[in-house]
Order: sequence, then C-alpha cells, then structure tokens
Amino acid sequence: MSMSGFDDPGQFHGNVAPSQDGEGDLQNAHRSTLRGKFLNFLRKFHIDDEGTNTVSFIYRDTIRSNYVLGEYYVEVDLTHLSSYDNELAELVIHSPADNIPLLEEAARQLADDVTKPRPEETADEDVHAMQILLKSQSVTSSIRDLKANQISQLVKVSGIAVSASSVRAKATRMTLQCRSCRDIISDMTVKPGFEGCTMPRRCRNQVSGSVPCPVDPYFILPDKCACVDFQTLKLQESPDAVPIGEMPRHLQLYIDQYLCDRIVPGNRVTVLGVYSIRNSQSQGTSSARSRRAEKSMGVGVGIRTPYIRVVGVDVEAGGPGRSVGLQCSPEDEEKIRRLAAQPDIYDRIARSIAPSIFGSVDIKRALAALLFGGSRKRLPDGLTRRGDINMLMLGDPGTAKSQLLKFVEQVAPIGVYTSGKGSSAAGLTAAVMKDPQTKGFVVEGGAMVLADGGVVCIDEFDKMRPDDRVAIHEAMEQQTISIAKAGITTTLNSRCSVLAAANSVYGRWDDSKGEQNIDFLPTILSRFDMIFIVKDEHDRQKDITLAKHVMGIHIKSTQSAATAADTAAEQGEIDMLTLTRYIAFCRNNCGPRLSKAACDKLQNRYVLMRSGAKMHERDTLKKNSIPITVRQLEAIVRIAESLAKMKLQPFARDTEVDEAIRLFQVSTLDAAMTGNLSGVEGFTSTSDQEELNRIERQIKRRFVIGSQVSEYAIIQDFVKQKYDERKIQKVLHLMLRRGEVQHRMQRKMLYRIR
Repeated sequence: MSMSGFDDPGQFHGNVAPSQDGEGDLQNAHRSTLRGKFLNFLRKFHIDDEGTNTVSFIYRDTIRSNYVLGEYYVEVDLTHLSSYDNELAELVIHSPADNIPLLEEAARQLADDVTKPRPEETADEDVHAMQILLKSQSVTSSIRDLKANQISQLVKVSGIAVSASSVRAKATRMTLQCRSCRDIISDMTVKPGFEGCTMPRRCRNQVSGSVPCPVDPYFILPDKCACVDFQTLKLQESPDAVPIGEMPRHLQLYIDQYLCDRIVPGNRVTVLGVYSIRNSQSQGTSSARSRRAEKSMGVGVGIRTPYIRVVGVDVEAGGPGRSVGLQCSPEDEEKIRRLAAQPDIYDRIARSIAPSIFGSVDIKRALAALLFGGSRKRLPDGLTRRGDINMLMLGDPGTAKSQLLKFVEQVAPIGVYTSGKGSSAAGLTAAVMKDPQTKGFVVEGGAMVLADGGVVCIDEFDKMRPDDRVAIHEAMEQQTISIAKAGITTTLNSRCSVLAAANSVYGRWDDSKGEQNIDFLPTILSRFDMIFIVKDEHDRQKDITLAKHVMGIHIKSTQSAATAADTAAEQGEIDMLTLTRYIAFCRNNCGPRLSKAACDKLQNRYVLMRSGAKMHERDTLKKNSIPITVRQLEAIVRIAESLAKMKLQPFARDTEVDEAIRLFQVSTLDAAMTGNLSGVEGFTSTSDQEELNRIERQIKRRFVIGSQVSEYAIIQDFVKQKYDERKIQKVLHLMLRRGEVQHRMQRKMLYRIR
C-alpha cells in the first residue's frame, strides 16, 4: 500500500493570514463605526451661503444628481472632511487603502437613501457602487521627493503625462470553477491597483474516498466576473522641477473607472493618489540563471517598484500642452461675447500677442489669425479643404522668432513645441512601435498628431533634414498622416496649424544673395499661407525706441503680478487665460463663410493681381510666373474667415477681405515681388532659366568628375565672360544641393562628385 501524500494538508495559498475570532469581531465593529462617521459626513456636511441665506448640502445633492445621470462617482474635498472631523481626514491620508473603501460604501448607502423612490424598472436592481474621487489643497511634491516612508499614504504629485495606454478591463470580483469536480468559488475579491489575487493551488471540495483534484484546478469564469475600466500612464517630472544637469524622472500611474481618458499625453497634471508598490519588472526580464543566483543569495527578494494608484486628477488649464480642461461657464461666455462686440477687438488681440516683444505688428496680427484659423469645409464629393493657417518666419537671428513661437504654444488651447534639429519624421508624424506588454505593434502619434485641433510650433525649421521635411507635406495640406508599416494600415488626423521659424542659409539675411538665402524646396514653401521675411535693419530712431522698451521690460519684471495685470489692462491687453478661453470658444462655436459681396471683391482683386503681373511682364520684356496661384487665393480666404471668427461673425465681409489681402501682401506677396523668393517658388523667367542652364553646362565642361577647382577662380573666370555673378553663385548653390559638387579645404575648393 502506497503511503505517498498521507501527510499532505491540502493547503490554500491565500492573500491574508487567518485572524482570531475576537480580533475579527473587534475589527468589524471598528469598520462599522468608521463607515457610520463617513455616512454622517456625506449626509450632514453643508455650506452656508451668506448672500442668499441658504444652506447647501453639497455631497448629498451631488450624489443624487450624479446617480440620476448614470455617473456613479462623487468628488470629496479633504479640506471639507478635515473641517468636519480632523481624525477622519488623517485616517484617509495615512491609511487610504483601508478607509477609501469605507467611504465608498457610505456613498453607496447614501445613494440608496437619497434616490428613493426609484423608477419601477430600476426599483429591484441593486444600488450601483459609487467611486470616490479626492481633492486636496495640500502642497504639491515632486517625483524625486517621494520616499519609502510615504508608501501606502496619500501623495500629491505634479508633472507631464508623456504616454497613456489603451483602456482595458480589470476584474474586481472573480468567480472560479474547478476543472475536475466543478466546485465554484464566487465573489473572490481582487485588490485595487496592480495587486491581483492568489489563485488557490488545491480544490477545497476534497471528499474522502474520491479521486483528489489535481494541483491548480481552478479557472476563471469571465461572464460571472465584475470588471472596471483601467488605464496606465507615465508621468514625467515638470521641466522646472528637474535639477541642473540631471535627467527628468518618471513614475507609473494607475487610474480606473471614471478617471480613465481624462488625461491625454501632453497634459500638465496634478494627481492625488496612494503611493503603492508592485513586483519589480526587472525580475521577470532577467535570465533564469541570474534569477536563481539572486534567489540563492537573497538579493532582490524584497525589491519592489513604486507606482501611484490615482484617486484624484487636476488637469491644468493654462500653460503649454493640451488644455482640455477649458470649460466655458455662462459667465465666461457672456464675457467673451462682450469682448467680441468691441469694435477694436482685432487690434486688442494683436496687442495681446507677446506684449513684451516690441514691434512686429503685422506678424502679431498674422499670428492672431493663425490662432483662430479659418473654417474647415467638406465638399460634396467627399474631399475636405483645410481651415488651418500655416505660417513661416524667415530671417535674422535676434528678431524674437523663437519667443513668438513659445508664446503661441502657451496661449493656444492645444500647443506642441518642437525644434527642427531634434525632430525626426517619425517624431513629427507617427511611428509604429512594439508594445512591451502585448508584444504587438502599435501606432504612436507624433507632435502633429498630439497637436490635432491646435498649433504645432517648429523652431529651427531650416536645420531639419530634407527627408524629415518631406514627411510633413501630407500633414500640412491634406491634414492626415497615412501609415503602412508592420501590417498596420491606417490614417491619423493632424488638423493643426504649422508655425515655423527658420534662419537664412548664411546666418543673417544677405540682400545681395537674393533667393540663395533660402534652402527650401517649392513644394514645402507653397504650403505656407504666409511667409514673413524678418530683417534686423539698422535704424537709429528704431534702435532707441527698442532699447527703451527692453529696459522697461527688465524694470517691470520686479513688479508684482497684480501691478503687471493693471498695466496690461490700461494698455488694452487681454490676459493670457482669457485669451486662451476666447480662442477655444471661437474655434468651437463659429465657422464663418465669405459673404456674396466679399466673394465678388476677392474675385476682382485676384484678376487684377494677375493682370498687374501681365503688365509687369510687358514692361520688363520678361516672362515671369504669377506669384499668386489658386493655393494662395485659398490662403486669403482662410485669413478672411479667421478675422471674422475673432468677431464671432457668421460671414466675412469686405473689411475682413481687405485686411486679409493686406496681410498676404505684406508677407508672401511682398517677399516674392522683392525677389527674396524668386526662383524658389518657381518664379523664374524663361530667359533666366536658359542662362542658368547654359552656365551649368559650361561649369560641367570646365572640370570633369573627380577633379577640383577653386570656387573664386571659376566665378572670376565666368564674370570675365560677361555672366552675372549672382547667377553663377546660384548655379553652384543648386549643384551643391543636388550633391553634384562638394566644398573642400574650408569651402575654398569645389570637388565634382558626379
């Protein structure tokens, strides 16, 4: 007779150790007492309104209204709980894992009381569980300030959400069934957060004389489990909280139920949650040999990875990022409509764009038009015409181009800032990456996808690689990003305005070089509605005024915020938060179109522009291409619609069309007429092109592939043959861009490659 297994006790592997009956009864009594105190707080806490002489039971009313609307949550302010009972607030702060469930049970019981009598169809249903969201006025700490003694306590941390997973389901109560004897274990509680529950290793239904069930017999019955939504996010330290010379730190967040989808990547958030720990991921990724070695030495057994189980979220409305928390109250809407009714609102908005930067009036007006944008149109054949305005600033360093970009990122409802040198094609558009959890391929949106519905600011646009610039062609005109990689074929929306800043090829703008200052292809330049040439011109009177303005800015920097706000109000400026709300309201609630009179006027002006160019051709005996095309005509339409949107008008009238034409005249048209964009957007005459081709053939005949010659010598040789020096330099510049020749010996010699 076999004696194997006679001493096997058939142990369960549970989560908690069994307690004595007396201790269990005492603990249950204590929990019931706390639940009653929480219930009294939710039921009795009130705020006295001295103005109307009324009393408001805020939590009782909130639970009733939310439950009727099908939103089973209530937000509790810890300041209110502390003023009602300071001991209860301390318990929630220092032992949230034990006391928040009691607060949720109290909220559920109160919901049952305040919603009676319920409709007949829902009268027999169980009361839905309520989620408690917490709010605190305590001081915010940084990620690097969190220490081990704060584990299992409430902490308040601020930062930037840099990534978010998709919403998934997590079981809160599970039902298990044995494969062998079909024994069912129901209502097995799963701890919140990343903590799970331990499955029983052996069946509990061991009948004497029967065949014992095998080890690990239980499996989950999914249709009998209670689940909630959950999401994981990565929180990064705010840039201003990172010490000099160090990298920003990250922390994982766990959010569930009604907090899901409140945060999107790019948000600046302040989260309140339980500082918790989970098993270290490094143990699962290390090799089996190293794990056995560590286990034998006792290394890494107690190491855990921290995370925060979030119970409260506050998304910052102001500042850069996606300000999705901008909700417009009726008072705000009334204030916005009063602003829009003012006759000088256009000038006030332009003055409010970067008021600390002197001058650049037309550029600020163009930026105002870009922030509001035109109207997106869907044509009967299914095609769409973009309403967003793209703008490029070209010119000298030190003309505050980057500061304007930073301000636009701050004031735009959705703004993303990036630098050209540190941006790749995938970082700007989208990338296909491997999900470390599911091991499948997922699409990660880039800067232009994150800025959908707002503005993407690209600084140092000329420092980008040409291949990366080509990648945003589709995003700028069609406003979509097509992906066909790793078995994923999809299209992402990038309905955003592009604001770019670039320097000249020579650092400073050189008028003698003309179009050689610009190193952009016509395909990218034609997608910008407005192109401004920003020059740092020397003018004594202007320099004196600018110096006074800069000194005044430095003196005013020591003023208090209230004094600065009063000064701005006296000058007719709108504060940044009000301007952001104004832009968001106008973009969401106004889609103007051109009036009939404005359409006729724009048609006539368009024909006059082309006729004027024809007269210019006849006078100069040169065949010039027309600098305004249908694409530029649509740009004027978009600018006119944005000017009407600032005033909340349903139609753009003659005045808006006149201002739109003037803005286009002082930007793209002016730059093209003065020759700064000549030859870049295809504005080269036929005779000039023939002469350029003749010079190129002579240069290629002059030195063969693999030889080198002095650049100065070849230019002087062609000048003696009565060729224009600018055209010679232009041909050499084009050959360098095409990779046919290279500079050598400190740019003195030219070496022909092909």
